Amino acid sequence: MAEAATEEKALAAVNGAALLFDPSGALWWPEERLLAVADLHFEKGSAFAARRGVLLPPYDTRETLARLEAVCVRYRPKLVVALGDSFHDLEAAGRLSADEAARIRALTAAHDWLWIEGNHDPQPPEELGGRVAAMMACGPLLFRHQPLPGPQPGEVAGHLHPAAKVTVRGRGLRRRCFVSDGSRLILPSFGAYTGGLDVRDPAFAFLLAGSFHAWMIGQDRVYPVPGRKLG
Repeated sequence: MAEAATEEKALAAVNGAALLFDPSGALWWPEERLLAVADLHFEKGSAFAARRGVLLPPYDTRETLARLEAVCVRYRPKLVVALGDSFHDLEAAGRLSADEAARIRALTAAHDWLWIEGNHDPQPPEELGGRVAAMMACGPLLFRHQPLPGPQPGEVAGHLHPAAKVTVRGRGLRRRCFVSDGSRLILPSFGAYTGGLDVRDPAFAFLLAGSFHAWMIGQDRVYPVPGRKLG
């Protein structure tokens, strides 16, 4: 598996496609001018407040939108693919503020926008614009929300919120990450209030064939780390 670090982004080949991993957590495919993000989880904070009585600052959608807008301005994609769980639940769109809803509509109007169905949002809201599909094939890649077990060459998925841990100067450092074995790729969660599942968790063992790399997200760059060096 070939990879090369750049000043900000990391480059990797997945099933023959040359992809860039952005420090925001977005995937950029230059050849297709395609930008992909996973697990936005809009309105997770309001869902927790309403259903669990957990009072989180109600700014997660605003923060996620700001980063999403910034990465769209940076790359000017032809197509944006949101890889499922873009909305935390079926009522999330109704809890958006008028400003937040308008900003999402502006994004879906400015780009060819595809909402992939997720387990949290099997019916993404039509009133916010964009197209909806269960999955999308493009060249050597297949975009879906939840990775399927067994060999799936070219699969690009989200759902698992991968994170990795390394030891630096005697201290453990944990970060969201992209993870790939060169055949398939799992994206980190993009949403502000989303957690992470360690790539050493058994959930990944059924997906990654042999050796793999994690591309850990730092403050302003992405760091490729071989799986064998992860804590």
